[in-house]
Amino acid sequence: MTEFTIHNETTAPDAAKPLLAKAKADYGMIPGLYGVMAEAPGLLQAYFQVHEQFENSSFDKDELTVVWQTINVENNCHYCVPAHTGIAKSMGVDDAISDALRNETPLPTPRLEALRDFTLKLVRDRGNVDDASIQAFLDAGFTRRNILEVVLGYSQKILSNYTNHLAKTPVDKPFQQFDWRKAAA
Repeated sequence: MTEFTIHNETTAPDAAKPLLAKAKADYGMIPGLYGVMAEAPGLLQAYFQVHEQFENSSFDKDELTVVWQTINVENNCHYCVPAHTGIAKSMGVDDAISDALRNETPLPTPRLEALRDFTLKLVRDRGNVDDASIQAFLDAGFTRRNILEVVLGYSQKILSNYTNHLAKTPVDKPFQQFDWRKAAA
């Protein structure tokens, strides 16, 4: 088994050190995901940039959470589901939304359900979404911009979910209370 180092500001490659320092200043800690990504400074930099762009998209906090967690759950990310549960709480997202996403049960509104449906379609069909699914998304009040912003969110989650799968990143202490396992099919 290949083991990955969870770097800190001392052990990280030089190009990653300022990124980890910024994370520590912003969050009071270096998330394990960032410590792993630091091995490839370009990956960590790309993750920061894509994350910032997605957070600044036209989606509100609930919609951001739906995209993130839908992908995290679909990709069975042991690290990101608990982390984004804690992030959703800090953003003021209703627990009913987080619980529905984690448990793969109906969301509180048809609009959020349409966002989850479209996100799942995008992920499962590798971007080859049929016209009827696109139209259903647009009919739910979303836009062509939102279609592309889901692609942006998925880009972010590929970076984190796949890194966590490969590295088996341990869940950070603040998020361990939100431990999660995918329900049996």
